[in-house]
Amino acid sequence: MSVSQVVSPVRTGDASGDRIQRYSLGERVNHWIGGLFYIYCLVTGLGFWSPYMFWMVVLVGGGPAARFWHPWLGLVFFASVCWMCKLWFRDMVITPEDRAWHAAIDHYIRNEDEDLPPIWRFNWGQKIFFWLMFYGAILLLISGCGLWWVESIPWSLRWLRYLSVTVHVTAALATIGGFIIHVYMGTAMVRGGFTSIIRGEVSAAWAKTHHRLWYEQVRKGTAGRE
Repeated sequence: MSVSQVVSPVRTGDASGDRIQRYSLGERVNHWIGGLFYIYCLVTGLGFWSPYMFWMVVLVGGGPAARFWHPWLGLVFFASVCWMCKLWFRDMVITPEDRAWHAAIDHYIRNEDEDLPPIWRFNWGQKIFFWLMFYGAILLLISGCGLWWVESIPWSLRWLRYLSVTVHVTAALATIGGFIIHVYMGTAMVRGGFTSIIRGEVSAAWAKTHHRLWYEQVRKGTAGRE
């Protein structure tokens, strides 16, 4: 699926220019389903991991309810990640433009976007986060199954139990770290990023500043249809 099939310019009453659709309704719904269920699994998982954080489990219904829903909603989260991969796989491939952007990431940290190389629909950091969550979700699913049916693992194979715990905790902490950075970047660092995943559109100026190659491709596709 090409970028031009996913995004299209949308006229608004703002005389300053066009609004550009960045995310379709399906992309936004799936993103929020995955995000909300991940937060539930994060909260309950941390409560299971440490007694000092069990108070978070109490806030979402208590231990028995969390023990029941944690694995099931984890499966929903995994399904959401798989659907994201289907929607965004081509957009998430690392390109030479991404490597050039990464080499100049100091400008991004200093909020000097005008000095960054042009990129496509997602930047290098967004792609790294996507693949972190994708492979993290796979590890969480596999290790989670070992914990879900731990009594089915014979004691002679108890190393599988220990491995499941180690992998699950490691994958969880890695994705939690990435998730915190993702939320911070989308809300506090890059203005307009959070509202785009709610309303689905951004200003033409925002698209040109942050994702110039994507912006130019969208404009070129629009000109071809007019």
